[in-house]
This record gives sequence, structure tokens and C-alpha cells, in this order.
Amino acid sequence: MFILFLQPNAFTKNSMRALTLLLLCGVTFVASASISTPYEVLPTGHLSSVIVMQNGAVESSHNADQLLPPASTLKLVTALAAKLHWKDGYQFSTGLYKQGQDYSLRFAGDPSLTRRDLESLLSHLKQQTITGNLYLDGSVFDGYDRGVGWPWDVLGVCYAAPASALSLEGNCVQASLKTLANGGTSVFVPQYQPITVKSTVTAVTKEEKQHSYCDLNLSTAPNNSYVLSGCLVHRNKPLPLKFAVQSPSLYLKKTILAIFEQQGTKLKGKIKLQNMDDNAVLVAEHKSKPLDDMLQFMLHKSNNLYADNITKQLGADFYGEHGSFNSGTSAIREILKEEAKIDLGNSVLEDGSGLSRNNRVSPKIMMQIMQFIKAHNQQLHLIELMPTSGLDGTLKYRPSMQDVHIKGHIKGKSGSLFGSHNMVGYSYNDQGKISHTFVQYVSNYHPAPAEKGTEPAITRFEKAFYQSLIE
Repeated sequence: MFILFLQPNAFTKNSMRALTLLLLCGVTFVASASISTPYEVLPTGHLSSVIVMQNGAVESSHNADQLLPPASTLKLVTALAAKLHWKDGYQFSTGLYKQGQDYSLRFAGDPSLTRRDLESLLSHLKQQTITGNLYLDGSVFDGYDRGVGWPWDVLGVCYAAPASALSLEGNCVQASLKTLANGGTSVFVPQYQPITVKSTVTAVTKEEKQHSYCDLNLSTAPNNSYVLSGCLVHRNKPLPLKFAVQSPSLYLKKTILAIFEQQGTKLKGKIKLQNMDDNAVLVAEHKSKPLDDMLQFMLHKSNNLYADNITKQLGADFYGEHGSFNSGTSAIREILKEEAKIDLGNSVLEDGSGLSRNNRVSPKIMMQIMQFIKAHNQQLHLIELMPTSGLDGTLKYRPSMQDVHIKGHIKGKSGSLFGSHNMVGYSYNDQGKISHTFVQYVSNYHPAPAEKGTEPAITRFEKAFYQSLIE
């Protein structure tokens, strides 16, 4: 395995213009014999597209104009817009303010804000008595906390946590479920988590589960209460659970009251949702890590809350208005058009994370994004923030990237949704230089049940494809 070094690119403005013209004109290219795209191994009914470029030329192209769900590859579009807009960097700021007898906590949607950070802010009120109220100001965002097209059946899990200005601990809470010998179950919730979880789950054998068609189900309520029902096969260890907070404001209120009790702070008034007065005075401030650190975490962990709150903040900052999914995705379009001369055209963007099933982007547009990042990486330093095949992030355990010849030779971003298996990135030769830029979108992937021990079709397809990019 080689050590990956990112090399400066010699891509000129003229070659970039030529590339854009070629992509926009819809020129058909015959796939090079050196690029392996064994579509025949994929199940009937799939809809797939692959584009490969080398040295500024299209080496392979198939279904380049097809609008497909980008899934989490959309996070690279969000990351590029953020880097282009905040050229000098950006940090989310959460502030404690005083206004007369009242105090305000002004939130900016920092997706990395932790309970410890909040404790540090509130420590400035330790052992004091607040004679007025404590206001929670999340006015930097408005509109929905969930994007259009987010499926209802995942709203209770953490990767669909609400994209709220009032964000704490990723708007994600933890619990665990233990199976009992008598066929029942018990739930454990850490004492510091201000939520309630009830279980009517039955512990069963594997055979009983198969015959009853019984699954583990989750129901949620706006007061941050959760009910587990259905069946769970007997386990030796408790099943770890992570739930998306349903009411970020209620979660914050209860957490703050617990911190006040811990720090000996007395509140005579109430905790209310209200915008801060213009004449409020800053008492203390917490800043997030720099933008590059945030983007690296977002890309490595494929964190949806980071992507969507960054998107909303882009909307707020670009337009000088409240941030929302609508203003944020509009800002992404405008930023890419102004700064990168990339027109997203008839692409459909409902969020910045790729979680919405309504998102659509053509591989041709995505290739323009990838080529721009490559050509300007000396200024952007964005490729360095992407995970590496078989080594880290979401690519560490990707089945098709465990081969010794593929591991460490690709940097990029994966994306998965129901029936979608996407990957965009750059392959590297043994000298650590980019050899190919590629976009792989596989949609409508619904294989028949495979025999035990048989390698999935998507893994076989990707192995052959990635290997051909490296050889």
C-alpha cells in the first residue's frame, strides 16, 4: 500500500472551460476497454450511471444525463458551497446574553454543541439567582426541522435528527434494550437523558421471529417519549439504541434545568422560547471548531445534521435572512453558479445532506463538481477532508474496498438510500497521484435473495470497477 499524498493539479482555466462544454453538450463517448463496468451482474430493473475522466478527457460515460438520487454524495456539493462562500473559514457561535433581569441563550444551529459546552456557558451563572427569565433564541433558522421527502419511518432515529437551531448532542439520545429470560424486555435510559422510553417488546427465538413476521418497532411523541413494540431475538448483551430528539426545545429546557441544579443556579422566572433583544449584552460565547474540521467530520461520518445545519446557515448568511432548507439550497445553487460557474439546472435539492428521497442530481452535474474540486484543490483543500477507501470514515468497511489493491487508493464520498448505492471520488496510482475522477450512481438496486456465502452483486460490480480505475 502506498502513502497517499495529494498533488497540486495542473488543470488550466481553458481545459476547465473545455470540460464544461463537453459535459453540457451531451457528447456520447464509448467506454474505454480499460474501465470495467459489468452492468450485467446487477439485478434486472436497475438504473445505473458511471462517468470516468482521466487527464481532462471522458474515458467512460453511461447514462450521464439521468437524474438520480444522489444520497449522501450531495454532502460534497454542500461542502464545496461552504468552502466557496466562507473563504476565510467559519465557526458556529452560541452565546449567553444578559438583558435587564433576564438572560438569553442564542443558538446558531451548531451541530457539534455538547452538554459539556453548554455547562461551560452556564457556569457563568453558577451559584447565582436569575430573577427574570431565561430565553432560548433559535431565530437564526425558521421553517421545517425536517426536509421535504424525509421518510416518516426514519424520523425516530438519529440520522434523521431534526435540523434545528436549538441543537444539542446532535439532537440524539441513547438508551438500551435488554431481553429477559421470561420473554419480556427492560429498557435502560441514562439518568442525564431527559426522555422516557417504554417497551412492550417480546423476547423470542429466531424460529419464533421468522414464523411470526414480527419486527422491532418504534413510535415517538412530541414530548420526547418513545415506545418500543414488537419482537426481539434473545441476546446476551443489551441492544444499544439511539433516538432522534423529537422536541429540541423541550430537550434543551430539561437539560438546562438539570445543569442549573448541578451548578447551584436558581431561576425565579421560566425558560421560554423568545428572540433576544437587540440591546442584550454578551456574557460568554462558545465557538465550534473551524469549518474544515466540521466538514471533515461531516464527510467521514456522513453526518446529516452537520450537512443540513451548514446548509441552513449558508442560507441565513448568504441572504441575510432566516436560514431554512429552502434558503439554504437556493444559496448553494447561487454560490456554485457565481463562484464555480456550475449551473445545477434541473437538479432537485430539498436538503444539504441527501437524506430526502426527492433529491435528484445527474452524474454529469456531479462530475462537474468533482472536476472543479480537483482543479482548485490547492485553494479548497477539500479532497484531504474526504475518507479513504478501506482506511477510515464510511469507506473503512465498505465491502468492495477491502481488497489490498483498492484499500488506500480512493478518496471520495459514498451515498446510500433505499435501492441506491453511490460513490464519487478520485482513484490514485502507486505514486500517490490522481489517475481518474469518477461518478458511480446505482439506483433501483433490488436483488433477489442471494444464497448464503454468495457475494452481493453490487460488491462484485464495485470491485471490478474500482480495480480498473487503479490498474
